[in-house]
Amino acid sequence: MADPATVKTDARRHHDPRVRGFASDNYAGTHPEILAALALANGGHQIAYGEDDYTGHLQRVMHSHFGPTAEAFPVFNGTGANVVSLQAMTDRWGAVICAESAHINVDEGGAPERVGGLKLLTVPTEDGKLTPELIDRQAYGWDDEHRAMPQVVSITQNTELGTVYTPDEIRAICEHAHGHGMKVHLDGARIANASASLDVPMRTFTNTVGVDVLSFGGTKNGAIFGEAVVVLNPEAVRAMKHLRKLSMQLASKMRFVSVQLEALLAGDLWLRNARHANAMAQRLAEGVRAVGGVEILYPVQANAVFARLPHAVSERLQKRFRFYFWDEQAGDVRWMCAFDTTEEDVDGFLLALKEEMAAA
Repeated sequence: MADPATVKTDARRHHDPRVRGFASDNYAGTHPEILAALALANGGHQIAYGEDDYTGHLQRVMHSHFGPTAEAFPVFNGTGANVVSLQAMTDRWGAVICAESAHINVDEGGAPERVGGLKLLTVPTEDGKLTPELIDRQAYGWDDEHRAMPQVVSITQNTELGTVYTPDEIRAICEHAHGHGMKVHLDGARIANASASLDVPMRTFTNTVGVDVLSFGGTKNGAIFGEAVVVLNPEAVRAMKHLRKLSMQLASKMRFVSVQLEALLAGDLWLRNARHANAMAQRLAEGVRAVGGVEILYPVQANAVFARLPHAVSERLQKRFRFYFWDEQAGDVRWMCAFDTTEEDVDGFLLALKEEMAAA
């Protein structure tokens, strides 16, 4: 066994920072302004478990975006934010209506069901967006003890297919859900991209139109880690603090989550990052439309481009740039842009796409 005194412990870079891809905005690093904020919050002692000065100030920042009744509960990740939110909004016999493509249904490993104890009632959609009519496919049977009771409608803004709800569309959903006695949860993993796309404040399509609880995303917009449950309607939840702890989402050194969200939201960093990512997706889409044999599947409204192309071309292209199949059997792929995607990244990818399509 090596003598511990002789083992080198200096940190070193283990990756090539020149390697870029279009797999996920989670692949991107951390924005320098957030790294600077983390350094600012470091040093000295602060009360643990959310009683620190940074988490306290985050509440005031959230008020500026979502109104004086908004209360933020920082958590570690998006799945945690969604599970804690939905637990707090439902009874043990409750169910959540969502799009079939929703992240809570497809990409969270069964956490809403297994950890949250929830039943998900899914609805197929053409573009990832629910409507009052689609909600009604599952909004029934409240007095039927043989069926999980629909208590919450969960939507994603922007959706998993890169489409964006208008404020009026969300208002119609909220009015319809509330009319049935249900509450509305918004998964805002990419809420900043939606706001940038619509060119309106986030409150315009959240608390102003009736959303009760929001999962606010920071990681996909430049943070290292950390999201928040933002309670917009205090009457829609119960036992939030207890459920956050029970769900293993209570950070002891919470100041380091809160200061990241503060760095994003206290100024315009959240919007700058989102606008840039969206602009890169538009540049990518424009270039893709000029490539014969490649079809864009959905409107490009945020920072995602969904396309269909020959399977063999995608496999070769993946060796040059990392990205994921969305529906491998159909040949559908997803290309994501991030706050640090450059024009050179996009143009290099487009050149590679053209070369591989020509080779096909």
